[in-house]
Amino acid sequence: MNTRTDFAKVMLGPGTTPAPERSIGASLMDAGRITPEEAERILRYARDKGIRFGDAAVALKLVTVDDIQQVLARQFDYPYLSPGVSSVSAEVIAAWTPFSQQVEALRALRSQLLVRWFTGDEKRRSLAIVSPGRGEGRSHLAANLAVVFSQLGERTLLIDADLRNPRQHALFGLGNALGLSTVLAERGGVEAIQRIPAFVDLSVLTAGATPPNPLELLGRPSFANLLEQLGSKYDIIVLDTPSAALGSDFQLIAQKTHGVLLLARRNRTRMEACSALAEEVAAASATVVGTVLNDY
Repeated sequence: MNTRTDFAKVMLGPGTTPAPERSIGASLMDAGRITPEEAERILRYARDKGIRFGDAAVALKLVTVDDIQQVLARQFDYPYLSPGVSSVSAEVIAAWTPFSQQVEALRALRSQLLVRWFTGDEKRRSLAIVSPGRGEGRSHLAANLAVVFSQLGERTLLIDADLRNPRQHALFGLGNALGLSTVLAERGGVEAIQRIPAFVDLSVLTAGATPPNPLELLGRPSFANLLEQLGSKYDIIVLDTPSAALGSDFQLIAQKTHGVLLLARRNRTRMEACSALAEEVAAASATVVGTVLNDY
């Protein structure tokens, strides 16, 4: 599986026929976007012009296109964020701009992974994102993949297994006092997992405090036991990992997940480094499920 990020399709855009028009008006009122009086004005204008309720509301400048998209997203159980309402980073584009080309590419990747790896087998509940070096986009890809899986209604857990340079707590605006390191050190439990309020099916286990012995922690049986335990509670588990250049942490993680998604970055990652990484993954008895070229 090779995935590029250069194509797009807008979901829930023009031509979509959602629930009845009045339900859009009710949703807009429930969200505080319009008053009942404005709803009546919109209905009259829509009848006079022979257009849809949403189009009439936008034409009257009582709501914005984004307001309509938010309502449609809620009606189709497809949550995403509006500006100013969350501490989630703008880097998590799937949470903010679900109708963009980049997010459509992520959905295409999601479809490939559902066919090729997340098939319902209990041994295929987790997937590690790996790459040869730093700055290639592992954390970005892991975070956004987790969001798009949760938007599909899959119970999704994102684990920050990069115990050297963790980023997921910053991307999602979460506390990082407790996390994977404290769980593996047996100084905490699964209560360290944090739900993301805007996304019902998304949870994050941050890395926790940076330990002096990340390799040893990841090598403990408790890591495999944790993944097995979480596999019974979540449909999808995505793991962010340290770069392969920093050590063999990624091999230990790959041994536990059995599957990896290999990431390379255009004009940055060398082909020989990818080939060497694939060989190391195979040596860890794991499968390279697919490759992704970032910044295509």
